[in-house]
Amino acid sequence: MTSFIMKALMSMVFYFLISASSFAKVPGVFNQVYLPDYSYAGYEFGEKQPNIKEWRVINVAEHGLIANDGLDDTQALQALLKRLQNDPEPVVIQFGLGRYQISDIIRISRSHLVIRGAGKSATEFYFPRPLMYATTPSEMKELALYLDQEKKIERNSSQNIKLPYTLWSWSGGFFWTAVEGARVKAYLHDYSPTEPVLANILSGKKDSFIFTVDNPSQLKVGHVVEINWHNPEGKNGSFLQQLYGDSNVKLGSRHWENPELALSRQQVLITDIKANTITIKTPLLHDIDTRWNVNIRQWQHIEQVGFEHFTMRFDEHQHVAHHVESGYNGIYLTRTFNSWIKDITIENSDSAVLTESIANVTIADVTTTGKSLAHYTVQLGGVHNVLVKGLTIENPSIHPLSFNTFANKNVYLDSDVKVQPVLDQHSGANHHNLFDNTRVHITLNETQGQYKYPLFLGGGASYWKPSHGNHTTLWNTRINFTNGALSDQPIVLYGMKDGPNARLIGVSANLPFKIEYGPNSYQEGIGEYFSDIPSLYIYQLQKRLSKLKSR
Repeated sequence: MTSFIMKALMSMVFYFLISASSFAKVPGVFNQVYLPDYSYAGYEFGEKQPNIKEWRVINVAEHGLIANDGLDDTQALQALLKRLQNDPEPVVIQFGLGRYQISDIIRISRSHLVIRGAGKSATEFYFPRPLMYATTPSEMKELALYLDQEKKIERNSSQNIKLPYTLWSWSGGFFWTAVEGARVKAYLHDYSPTEPVLANILSGKKDSFIFTVDNPSQLKVGHVVEINWHNPEGKNGSFLQQLYGDSNVKLGSRHWENPELALSRQQVLITDIKANTITIKTPLLHDIDTRWNVNIRQWQHIEQVGFEHFTMRFDEHQHVAHHVESGYNGIYLTRTFNSWIKDITIENSDSAVLTESIANVTIADVTTTGKSLAHYTVQLGGVHNVLVKGLTIENPSIHPLSFNTFANKNVYLDSDVKVQPVLDQHSGANHHNLFDNTRVHITLNETQGQYKYPLFLGGGASYWKPSHGNHTTLWNTRINFTNGALSDQPIVLYGMKDGPNARLIGVSANLPFKIEYGPNSYQEGIGEYFSDIPSLYIYQLQKRLSKLKSR
Protein backbone atom coordinates (compact mmCIF):
# COMPACT_ATOMS: atom_id res chain seq x y z
CA MET A 1 0.00 0.00 0.00
CA THR A 2 1.48 3.31 -1.09
CA SER A 3 -0.93 5.88 0.35
CA PHE A 4 0.76 8.64 2.27
CA ILE A 5 -1.74 8.40 5.13
CA MET A 6 -0.88 4.73 5.62
CA LYS A 7 2.80 5.57 5.92
CA ALA A 8 1.91 8.32 8.36
CA LEU A 9 -0.17 5.98 10.51
CA MET A 10 2.71 3.55 10.89
CA SER A 11 4.71 6.21 12.71
CA MET A 12 2.06 8.37 14.32
CA VAL A 13 2.26 9.31 17.96
CA PHE A 14 0.03 7.90 20.65
CA TYR A 15 -2.65 10.55 20.34
CA PHE A 16 -2.83 10.08 16.59
CA LEU A 17 -1.95 13.63 15.59
CA ILE A 18 -0.64 13.45 12.03
CA SER A 19 1.33 16.26 10.45
CA ALA A 20 0.46 17.52 6.98
CA SER A 21 3.93 16.68 5.69
CA SER A 22 2.99 12.99 5.96
CA PHE A 23 0.09 13.45 3.53
CA ALA A 24 -0.21 13.90 -0.17
CA LYS A 25 0.20 17.55 -1.12
CA VAL A 26 -3.43 18.52 -1.58
CA PRO A 27 -4.12 22.27 -1.84
CA GLY A 28 -6.24 23.56 1.04
CA VAL A 29 -5.60 20.61 3.36
CA PHE A 30 -5.33 21.47 7.06
CA ASN A 31 -1.87 22.00 8.47
CA GLN A 32 -2.62 19.10 10.79
CA VAL A 33 -5.17 16.32 10.49
CA TYR A 34 -6.41 15.05 13.83
CA LEU A 35 -7.87 11.57 14.26
CA PRO A 36 -9.47 10.73 17.63
CA ASP A 37 -8.26 7.66 19.49
CA TYR A 38 -11.17 5.23 19.19
CA SER A 39 -9.35 2.29 20.75
CA TYR A 40 -11.14 2.43 24.11
CA ALA A 41 -14.56 1.59 22.65
CA GLY A 42 -16.23 -1.62 23.71
CA TYR A 43 -16.40 -4.00 26.65
CA GLU A 44 -13.53 -3.53 29.13
CA PHE A 45 -12.08 -0.80 26.87
CA GLY A 46 -11.43 -3.40 24.16
CA GLU A 47 -8.85 -5.15 26.35
CA LYS A 48 -10.79 -8.27 27.43
CA GLN A 49 -13.66 -10.52 26.41
CA PRO A 50 -16.53 -11.48 28.76
CA ASN A 51 -15.76 -14.58 30.82
CA ILE A 52 -18.81 -16.20 32.39
CA LYS A 53 -17.51 -19.76 32.69
CA GLU A 54 -17.74 -19.74 36.48
CA TRP A 55 -21.16 -18.11 36.69
CA ARG A 56 -24.11 -20.12 38.02
CA VAL A 57 -26.35 -21.38 35.23
CA ILE A 58 -30.11 -21.38 35.80
CA ASN A 59 -32.14 -23.62 33.48
CA VAL A 60 -35.40 -21.79 32.80
CA ALA A 61 -37.28 -25.08 32.37
CA GLU A 62 -36.90 -25.55 36.12
CA HIS A 63 -38.77 -22.28 36.66
CA GLY A 64 -41.82 -22.84 34.49
CA LEU A 65 -40.54 -21.63 31.11
CA ILE A 66 -41.14 -24.50 28.70
CA ALA A 67 -40.28 -24.02 25.04
CA ASN A 68 -42.86 -24.73 22.33
CA ASP A 69 -45.75 -25.28 24.75
CA GLY A 70 -47.85 -22.51 23.19
CA LEU A 71 -48.09 -20.65 26.51
CA ASP A 72 -46.90 -17.14 27.32
CA ASP A 73 -43.64 -17.15 29.29
CA THR A 74 -43.63 -13.51 30.39
CA GLN A 75 -44.82 -13.84 33.96
CA ALA A 76 -42.60 -16.81 34.72
CA LEU A 77 -39.52 -14.95 33.47
CA GLN A 78 -40.46 -11.79 35.33
CA ALA A 79 -40.92 -13.80 38.53
CA LEU A 80 -37.52 -15.46 38.11
CA LEU A 81 -35.81 -12.08 37.64
CA LYS A 82 -37.61 -10.72 40.70
CA ARG A 83 -36.30 -13.59 42.84
CA LEU A 84 -32.78 -12.92 41.58
CA GLN A 85 -32.92 -9.13 41.95
CA ASN A 86 -31.08 -8.90 45.27
CA ASP A 87 -28.91 -11.99 44.82
CA PRO A 88 -25.28 -10.87 44.30
CA GLU A 89 -24.17 -14.12 42.65
CA PRO A 90 -23.42 -13.82 38.89
CA VAL A 91 -25.97 -15.87 36.95
CA VAL A 92 -26.66 -17.06 33.41
CA ILE A 93 -30.34 -17.52 32.63
CA GLN A 94 -30.18 -20.37 30.14
CA PHE A 95 -32.93 -20.96 27.56
CA GLY A 96 -33.19 -24.17 25.60
CA LEU A 97 -34.19 -25.21 22.10
CA GLY A 98 -37.41 -23.83 20.71
CA ARG A 99 -39.75 -20.85 21.01
CA TYR A 100 -40.54 -18.76 24.09
CA GLN A 101 -43.38 -16.25 23.93
CA ILE A 102 -42.99 -12.81 25.53
CA SER A 103 -45.76 -10.19 25.64
CA ASP A 104 -44.51 -7.63 28.18
CA ILE A 105 -41.28 -5.85 29.05
CA ILE A 106 -38.53 -7.91 30.65
CA ARG A 107 -36.56 -5.57 32.91
CA ILE A 108 -32.97 -6.32 33.88
CA SER A 109 -32.00 -3.99 36.69
CA ARG A 110 -29.18 -5.85 38.44
CA SER A 111 -25.56 -6.47 37.50
CA HIS A 112 -23.86 -9.76 36.56
CA LEU A 113 -26.72 -11.36 34.68
CA VAL A 114 -26.82 -12.91 31.21
CA ILE A 115 -29.81 -13.91 29.07
CA ARG A 116 -28.45 -16.78 26.96
CA GLY A 117 -30.00 -18.96 24.31
CA ALA A 118 -28.76 -22.16 22.71
CA GLY A 119 -27.92 -20.43 19.40
CA LYS A 120 -29.46 -18.08 16.84
CA SER A 121 -31.05 -21.01 15.01
CA ALA A 122 -31.98 -22.82 18.21
CA THR A 123 -33.62 -20.38 20.63
CA GLU A 124 -36.35 -17.96 19.57
CA PHE A 125 -38.14 -15.28 21.55
CA TYR A 126 -41.45 -14.53 19.86
CA PHE A 127 -43.35 -11.31 20.55
CA PRO A 128 -47.01 -11.47 19.43
CA ARG A 129 -47.78 -7.77 19.98
CA PRO A 130 -45.93 -4.45 20.22
CA LEU A 131 -44.95 -2.34 23.21
CA MET A 132 -48.00 -0.12 22.89
CA TYR A 133 -49.90 -2.98 24.57
CA ALA A 134 -47.26 -3.57 27.26
CA THR A 135 -46.98 -2.11 30.75
CA THR A 136 -45.44 1.36 30.41
CA PRO A 137 -42.45 1.90 32.74
CA SER A 138 -42.55 4.95 35.00
CA GLU A 139 -39.57 6.66 33.34
CA MET A 140 -41.58 7.01 30.13
CA LYS A 141 -43.91 9.49 31.83
CA GLU A 142 -41.48 12.35 31.21
CA LEU A 143 -41.23 11.48 27.51
CA ALA A 144 -45.03 11.35 27.27
CA LEU A 145 -45.34 14.82 28.81
CA TYR A 146 -42.60 16.14 26.52
CA LEU A 147 -44.29 14.83 23.37
CA ASP A 148 -47.57 16.40 24.49
CA GLN A 149 -46.09 19.77 25.50
CA GLU A 150 -44.03 20.03 22.32
CA LYS A 151 -47.04 18.95 20.25
CA LYS A 152 -44.99 16.36 18.42
CA ILE A 153 -47.08 15.46 15.38
CA GLU A 154 -46.01 13.53 12.30
CA ARG A 155 -47.47 15.19 9.22
CA ASN A 156 -47.59 13.93 5.66
CA SER A 157 -50.38 15.55 3.68
CA SER A 158 -49.89 13.36 0.61
CA GLN A 159 -50.65 10.29 2.76
CA ASN A 160 -53.31 12.05 4.88
CA ILE A 161 -51.16 11.54 7.99
CA LYS A 162 -51.47 13.81 11.01
CA LEU A 163 -50.62 11.57 13.93
CA PRO A 164 -49.00 12.17 17.33
CA TYR A 165 -45.58 10.66 18.01
CA THR A 166 -45.61 7.46 20.03
CA LEU A 167 -43.40 6.65 23.01
CA TRP A 168 -41.66 3.90 21.10
CA SER A 169 -40.11 5.67 18.12
CA TRP A 170 -36.64 6.01 19.71
CA SER A 171 -37.14 4.47 23.16
CA GLY A 172 -38.07 1.18 24.76
CA GLY A 173 -37.58 -2.50 24.12
CA PHE A 174 -38.92 -5.85 25.28
CA PHE A 175 -35.54 -6.64 26.88
CA TRP A 176 -34.75 -3.48 28.84
CA THR A 177 -31.74 -2.77 31.08
CA ALA A 178 -32.27 -0.04 33.65
CA VAL A 179 -31.48 1.31 37.09
CA GLU A 180 -34.82 1.51 38.84
CA GLY A 181 -35.75 5.10 39.66
CA ALA A 182 -32.92 6.63 37.63
CA ARG A 183 -33.73 9.12 34.92
CA VAL A 184 -32.65 7.82 31.53
CA LYS A 185 -32.88 10.94 29.39
CA ALA A 186 -33.67 14.58 30.18
CA TYR A 187 -36.62 16.00 28.25
CA LEU A 188 -38.20 18.55 30.61
CA HIS A 189 -36.15 21.17 32.45
CA ASP A 190 -37.76 20.84 35.88
CA TYR A 191 -39.19 17.34 35.78
CA SER A 192 -36.74 15.70 38.17
CA PRO A 193 -33.40 16.50 39.87
CA THR A 194 -30.17 15.58 38.14
CA GLU A 195 -27.61 13.32 39.76
CA PRO A 196 -25.39 15.06 42.33
CA VAL A 197 -22.25 16.94 41.39
CA LEU A 198 -19.23 15.24 42.97
CA ALA A 199 -16.59 17.78 41.94
CA ASN A 200 -15.90 20.66 39.60
CA ILE A 201 -13.03 20.27 37.14
CA LEU A 202 -10.60 23.18 37.04
CA SER A 203 -8.02 22.29 34.41
CA GLY A 204 -7.16 19.63 31.86
CA LYS A 205 -6.37 19.13 28.19
CA LYS A 206 -8.15 17.24 25.43
CA ASP A 207 -6.68 13.73 25.04
CA SER A 208 -5.00 13.91 28.45
CA PHE A 209 -5.67 11.30 31.15
CA ILE A 210 -5.30 13.70 34.06
CA PHE A 211 -7.13 16.79 35.29
CA THR A 212 -7.54 18.78 38.48
CA VAL A 213 -10.66 19.29 40.58
CA ASP A 214 -11.70 21.69 43.30
CA ASN A 215 -12.45 18.98 45.87
CA PRO A 216 -11.76 15.24 45.42
CA SER A 217 -13.36 14.11 48.69
CA GLN A 218 -16.36 12.45 46.97
CA LEU A 219 -14.30 10.69 44.30
CA LYS A 220 -12.89 7.17 44.67
CA VAL A 221 -10.50 5.04 42.65
CA GLY A 222 -12.43 2.36 40.77
CA HIS A 223 -15.63 4.40 40.49
CA VAL A 224 -17.22 5.13 37.10
CA VAL A 225 -18.49 8.71 36.96
CA GLU A 226 -19.69 11.12 34.30
CA ILE A 227 -17.89 14.25 33.10
CA ASN A 228 -20.21 16.97 31.78
CA TRP A 229 -19.39 19.95 29.54
CA HIS A 230 -21.94 22.80 29.36
CA ASN A 231 -22.62 25.95 27.36
CA PRO A 232 -23.68 28.68 29.80
CA GLU A 233 -22.55 31.48 27.44
CA GLY A 234 -25.51 31.47 25.07
CA LYS A 235 -25.83 31.41 21.31
CA ASN A 236 -22.18 32.26 20.68
CA GLY A 237 -20.73 30.26 23.56
CA SER A 238 -17.07 29.29 23.35
CA PHE A 239 -17.77 25.59 23.98
CA LEU A 240 -19.73 25.45 20.73
CA GLN A 241 -16.46 26.08 18.92
CA GLN A 242 -15.02 23.00 20.65
CA LEU A 243 -17.92 21.00 19.24
CA TYR A 244 -18.10 22.45 15.72
CA GLY A 245 -14.88 24.33 15.05
CA ASP A 246 -14.78 27.42 12.86
CA SER A 247 -17.15 26.04 10.22
CA ASN A 248 -20.03 28.30 9.35
CA VAL A 249 -22.84 25.90 10.23
CA LYS A 250 -26.21 26.94 11.59
CA LEU A 251 -26.72 25.82 15.18
CA GLY A 252 -30.11 24.86 16.55
CA SER A 253 -31.57 26.48 19.66
CA ARG A 254 -31.17 23.43 21.91
CA HIS A 255 -27.48 24.31 22.17
CA TRP A 256 -28.20 27.34 24.35
CA GLU A 257 -31.81 27.09 25.59
CA ASN A 258 -30.92 25.18 28.77
CA PRO A 259 -27.47 26.04 30.21
CA GLU A 260 -27.79 23.19 32.73
CA LEU A 261 -28.04 20.60 29.98
CA ALA A 262 -24.65 19.01 29.30
CA LEU A 263 -23.82 19.08 25.58
CA SER A 264 -21.02 16.54 25.89
CA ARG A 265 -20.86 13.67 28.38
CA GLN A 266 -18.15 11.16 29.06
CA GLN A 267 -18.36 8.20 31.42
CA VAL A 268 -14.90 7.56 32.89
CA LEU A 269 -13.21 5.10 35.24
CA ILE A 270 -11.09 6.76 37.92
CA THR A 271 -7.72 5.00 38.20
CA ASP A 272 -5.78 7.30 40.54
CA ILE A 273 -6.25 10.26 42.89
CA LYS A 274 -3.34 12.30 44.18
CA ALA A 275 -4.31 15.44 46.06
CA ASN A 276 -6.51 17.34 43.57
CA THR A 277 -5.22 15.53 40.50
CA ILE A 278 -7.42 12.80 39.03
CA THR A 279 -6.29 10.13 36.57
CA ILE A 280 -8.81 8.34 34.36
CA LYS A 281 -8.62 5.30 32.11
CA THR A 282 -9.65 7.04 28.89
CA PRO A 283 -8.52 10.34 27.29
CA LEU A 284 -10.55 13.50 27.87
CA LEU A 285 -12.97 14.34 25.08
CA HIS A 286 -12.37 18.09 25.30
CA ASP A 287 -10.26 20.74 26.94
CA ILE A 288 -11.28 21.91 30.38
CA ASP A 289 -12.29 25.56 30.62
CA THR A 290 -13.98 27.07 33.66
CA ARG A 291 -16.31 28.97 31.30
CA TRP A 292 -17.95 25.64 30.46
CA ASN A 293 -18.90 24.59 34.01
CA VAL A 294 -17.24 21.21 33.57
CA ASN A 295 -18.17 18.93 36.45
CA ILE A 296 -18.21 15.32 37.57
CA ARG A 297 -21.55 13.79 38.41
CA GLN A 298 -22.54 10.50 39.90
CA TRP A 299 -23.55 8.01 37.19
CA GLN A 300 -25.88 5.24 38.33
CA HIS A 301 -25.51 2.09 36.29
CA ILE A 302 -25.46 -1.68 36.23
CA GLU A 303 -22.65 -3.72 34.67
CA GLN A 304 -21.70 -7.12 33.32
CA VAL A 305 -25.07 -7.72 31.64
CA GLY A 306 -25.21 -9.82 28.50
CA PHE A 307 -27.60 -11.02 25.79
CA GLU A 308 -26.37 -13.79 23.54
CA HIS A 309 -27.16 -16.68 21.17
CA PHE A 310 -30.83 -16.29 20.25
CA THR A 311 -33.32 -14.84 17.77
CA MET A 312 -36.01 -12.24 18.52
CA ARG A 313 -38.93 -12.47 16.13
CA PHE A 314 -41.82 -10.09 15.50
CA ASP A 315 -44.60 -10.66 13.00
CA GLU A 316 -44.41 -8.80 9.72
CA HIS A 317 -46.36 -5.57 10.11
CA GLN A 318 -47.32 -2.48 8.16
CA HIS A 319 -45.30 0.71 8.62
CA VAL A 320 -47.83 3.48 9.33
CA ALA A 321 -45.56 6.53 9.48
CA HIS A 322 -42.25 7.83 10.78
CA HIS A 323 -42.28 8.48 14.57
CA VAL A 324 -45.59 6.66 15.12
CA GLU A 325 -44.16 3.18 15.48
CA SER A 326 -46.18 0.88 17.73
CA GLY A 327 -43.13 -0.58 19.43
CA TYR A 328 -41.82 -3.75 17.86
CA ASN A 329 -38.51 -2.98 19.58
CA GLY A 330 -36.02 -5.66 20.60
CA ILE A 331 -33.46 -4.55 23.19
CA TYR A 332 -33.25 -1.21 25.00
CA LEU A 333 -29.93 -0.68 26.80
CA THR A 334 -29.89 2.09 29.41
CA ARG A 335 -27.64 2.84 32.38
CA THR A 336 -25.31 -0.02 31.50
CA PHE A 337 -21.52 -0.30 31.64
CA ASN A 338 -19.10 -3.08 30.58
CA SER A 339 -21.81 -5.20 29.03
CA TRP A 340 -22.53 -6.92 25.73
CA ILE A 341 -24.88 -8.23 23.10
CA LYS A 342 -23.56 -10.93 20.78
CA ASP A 343 -24.71 -13.48 18.23
CA ILE A 344 -28.38 -12.59 17.85
CA THR A 345 -30.85 -12.10 15.01
CA ILE A 346 -33.79 -9.71 15.22
CA GLU A 347 -36.57 -10.01 12.64
CA ASN A 348 -39.25 -7.47 11.66
CA SER A 349 -38.45 -4.98 14.42
CA ASP A 350 -39.29 -1.27 14.45
CA SER A 351 -35.90 -0.89 16.14
CA ALA A 352 -33.68 -3.88 16.85
CA VAL A 353 -31.43 -2.29 19.51
CA LEU A 354 -31.89 1.15 21.04
CA THR A 355 -29.45 2.73 23.48
CA GLU A 356 -29.27 5.61 25.94
CA SER A 357 -26.78 6.46 28.70
CA ILE A 358 -24.49 3.46 28.34
CA ALA A 359 -20.72 3.17 28.05
CA ASN A 360 -18.14 0.56 27.08
CA VAL A 361 -20.60 -1.91 25.65
CA THR A 362 -19.86 -4.27 22.76
CA ILE A 363 -22.67 -5.24 20.37
CA ALA A 364 -21.28 -7.96 18.13
CA ASP A 365 -22.54 -10.21 15.33
CA VAL A 366 -26.10 -8.91 15.21
CA THR A 367 -28.23 -9.51 12.11
CA THR A 368 -31.39 -7.52 11.47
CA THR A 369 -33.75 -9.00 8.92
CA GLY A 370 -37.38 -9.10 7.77
CA LYS A 371 -39.65 -7.29 5.34
CA SER A 372 -41.12 -4.66 7.67
CA LEU A 373 -39.68 -1.15 7.40
CA ALA A 374 -37.69 -0.31 10.54
CA HIS A 375 -36.94 3.06 12.06
CA TYR A 376 -33.52 2.00 13.40
CA THR A 377 -31.50 -1.20 13.38
CA VAL A 378 -28.78 -0.80 16.05
CA GLN A 379 -28.90 2.85 17.09
CA LEU A 380 -26.32 4.68 19.21
CA GLY A 381 -27.83 7.61 21.11
CA GLY A 382 -26.51 9.39 24.20
CA VAL A 383 -23.72 6.82 24.61
CA HIS A 384 -19.93 6.76 24.92
CA ASN A 385 -17.28 4.23 23.85
CA VAL A 386 -19.78 1.74 22.41
CA LEU A 387 -18.50 -0.73 19.81
CA VAL A 388 -20.91 -2.24 17.27
CA LYS A 389 -19.02 -4.98 15.47
CA GLY A 390 -20.12 -7.21 12.60
CA LEU A 391 -23.62 -5.76 12.19
CA THR A 392 -25.42 -7.18 9.14
CA ILE A 393 -28.52 -5.31 7.95
CA GLU A 394 -30.84 -7.24 5.65
CA ASN A 395 -34.08 -5.32 6.28
CA PRO A 396 -35.25 -1.93 4.99
CA SER A 397 -34.78 0.83 7.57
CA ILE A 398 -34.96 4.61 7.70
CA HIS A 399 -31.70 4.99 9.65
CA PRO A 400 -29.66 1.78 9.20
CA LEU A 401 -26.55 3.06 11.01
CA SER A 402 -27.14 6.04 13.27
CA PHE A 403 -25.05 8.15 15.63
CA ASN A 404 -27.76 9.97 17.54
CA THR A 405 -28.06 12.81 20.07
CA PHE A 406 -25.04 13.11 22.44
CA ALA A 407 -23.28 10.02 21.05
CA ASN A 408 -19.50 10.37 21.12
CA LYS A 409 -16.39 8.20 20.61
CA ASN A 410 -18.47 5.26 19.33
CA VAL A 411 -17.59 2.84 16.53
CA TYR A 412 -19.49 0.87 13.89
CA LEU A 413 -16.91 -1.74 12.80
CA ASP A 414 -17.33 -4.16 9.86
CA SER A 415 -20.97 -3.28 9.19
CA ASP A 416 -22.60 -4.68 6.06
CA VAL A 417 -25.69 -2.70 5.01
CA LYS A 418 -27.43 -4.65 2.26
CA VAL A 419 -30.65 -2.61 1.93
CA GLN A 420 -31.12 1.17 1.51
CA PRO A 421 -27.84 2.17 3.21
CA VAL A 422 -27.51 5.53 4.97
CA LEU A 423 -24.64 6.54 7.24
CA ASP A 424 -26.88 8.64 9.45
CA GLN A 425 -25.58 11.22 11.89
CA HIS A 426 -28.66 12.38 13.69
CA SER A 427 -27.79 15.85 15.02
CA GLY A 428 -27.89 16.56 18.77
CA ALA A 429 -24.19 17.33 19.33
CA ASN A 430 -22.98 13.87 18.35
CA HIS A 431 -19.25 14.03 17.62
CA HIS A 432 -15.95 12.10 17.41
CA ASN A 433 -17.65 8.95 16.08
CA LEU A 434 -16.26 6.38 13.63
CA PHE A 435 -17.71 4.41 10.70
CA ASP A 436 -14.97 1.80 10.30
CA ASN A 437 -14.53 -0.68 7.41
CA THR A 438 -18.15 -0.28 6.32
CA ARG A 439 -19.66 -2.09 3.33
CA VAL A 440 -22.83 -0.79 1.69
CA HIS A 441 -24.88 -2.05 -1.26
CA ILE A 442 -26.61 0.69 -3.25
CA THR A 443 -29.36 0.46 -5.86
CA LEU A 444 -29.59 3.76 -7.75
CA ASN A 445 -32.44 5.81 -9.14
CA GLU A 446 -31.65 8.13 -12.01
CA THR A 447 -32.28 11.82 -11.22
CA GLN A 448 -32.35 14.35 -14.08
CA GLY A 449 -30.02 12.29 -16.21
CA GLN A 450 -27.57 11.57 -13.39
CA TYR A 451 -27.27 8.86 -10.78
CA LYS A 452 -27.16 10.23 -7.23
CA TYR A 453 -27.51 8.61 -3.83
CA PRO A 454 -27.86 10.26 -0.35
CA LEU A 455 -25.42 7.96 1.46
CA PHE A 456 -24.48 10.67 3.98
CA LEU A 457 -27.96 12.00 4.70
CA GLY A 458 -28.16 13.22 8.30
CA GLY A 459 -31.42 13.15 10.25
CA GLY A 460 -32.60 14.91 13.38
CA ALA A 461 -34.68 17.93 14.32
CA SER A 462 -33.69 21.44 13.21
CA TYR A 463 -33.36 22.64 16.82
CA TRP A 464 -30.50 20.14 17.27
CA LYS A 465 -28.67 20.76 13.98
CA PRO A 466 -26.04 20.51 12.60
CA SER A 467 -25.94 16.83 11.71
CA HIS A 468 -22.72 16.17 13.61
CA GLY A 469 -19.81 17.85 15.37
CA ASN A 470 -16.09 17.77 14.78
CA HIS A 471 -13.99 14.81 13.72
CA THR A 472 -16.50 12.26 12.55
CA THR A 473 -14.34 9.70 10.76
CA LEU A 474 -15.24 7.37 7.89
CA TRP A 475 -12.44 4.85 7.42
CA ASN A 476 -12.48 2.40 4.52
CA THR A 477 -16.01 2.72 3.19
CA ARG A 478 -16.63 0.13 0.47
CA ILE A 479 -19.52 0.64 -1.94
CA ASN A 480 -21.14 -1.95 -4.16
CA PHE A 481 -23.39 -0.33 -6.78
CA THR A 482 -25.89 -2.91 -8.03
CA ASN A 483 -26.71 -0.82 -11.13
CA GLY A 484 -25.53 2.34 -12.89
CA ALA A 485 -22.73 0.79 -14.92
CA LEU A 486 -24.01 2.44 -18.12
CA SER A 487 -23.80 5.97 -16.72
CA ASP A 488 -21.33 8.22 -18.54
CA GLN A 489 -20.89 10.37 -15.41
CA PRO A 490 -19.55 9.59 -11.92
CA ILE A 491 -22.22 8.61 -9.42
CA VAL A 492 -22.74 11.39 -6.85
CA LEU A 493 -22.75 10.40 -3.18
CA TYR A 494 -24.28 13.28 -1.24
CA GLY A 495 -26.47 14.19 1.72
CA MET A 496 -24.19 16.00 4.17
CA LYS A 497 -24.05 19.79 4.01
CA ASP A 498 -23.75 20.62 7.71
CA GLY A 499 -21.22 18.14 9.09
CA PRO A 500 -18.05 20.08 9.91
CA ASN A 501 -14.48 18.80 9.73
CA ALA A 502 -15.24 15.17 8.91
CA ARG A 503 -12.47 12.79 7.85
CA LEU A 504 -13.28 10.59 4.84
CA ILE A 505 -10.32 8.27 4.42
CA GLY A 506 -10.42 5.35 2.00
CA VAL A 507 -13.69 5.32 0.00
CA SER A 508 -13.85 2.73 -2.79
CA ALA A 509 -16.49 1.41 -5.16
CA ASN A 510 -17.05 -0.84 -8.16
CA LEU A 511 -18.06 2.16 -10.32
CA PRO A 512 -16.75 5.73 -10.72
CA PHE A 513 -18.14 8.14 -8.13
CA LYS A 514 -17.61 11.49 -6.50
CA ILE A 515 -18.41 12.74 -3.01
CA GLU A 516 -20.25 15.82 -1.83
CA TYR A 517 -19.69 16.22 1.92
CA GLY A 518 -19.35 19.48 3.75
CA PRO A 519 -18.26 21.73 5.16
CA ASN A 520 -14.48 21.41 5.37
CA SER A 521 -14.28 17.64 5.07
CA TYR A 522 -10.80 16.17 4.75
CA GLN A 523 -10.72 13.47 2.05
CA GLU A 524 -7.83 11.07 1.47
CA GLY A 525 -7.69 7.88 -0.60
CA ILE A 526 -10.91 8.46 -2.53
CA GLY A 527 -11.10 5.49 -4.86
CA GLU A 528 -8.80 3.39 -2.66
CA TYR A 529 -9.24 0.65 -0.06
CA PHE A 530 -6.44 0.60 2.52
CA SER A 531 -5.98 -3.14 2.87
CA ASP A 532 -2.91 -2.86 5.11
CA ILE A 533 -5.05 -1.19 7.78
CA PRO A 534 -8.65 -2.22 7.05
CA SER A 535 -9.83 -1.03 10.48
CA LEU A 536 -8.69 2.16 12.20
CA TYR A 537 -10.16 0.94 15.50
CA ILE A 538 -8.29 -2.36 15.45
CA TYR A 539 -5.06 -0.64 14.38
CA GLN A 540 -5.31 1.85 17.23
CA LEU A 541 -6.26 -0.85 19.74
CA GLN A 542 -3.38 -3.13 18.77
CA LYS A 543 -0.95 -0.23 18.96
CA ARG A 544 -2.20 0.72 22.43
CA LEU A 545 -2.18 -2.86 23.77
CA SER A 546 1.31 -3.39 22.41
CA LYS A 547 2.46 -0.31 24.27
CA LEU A 548 0.83 -1.55 27.48
CA LYS A 549 2.57 -4.93 27.21
CA SER A 550 5.96 -3.30 26.73
CA ARG A 551 5.73 -1.39 30.00
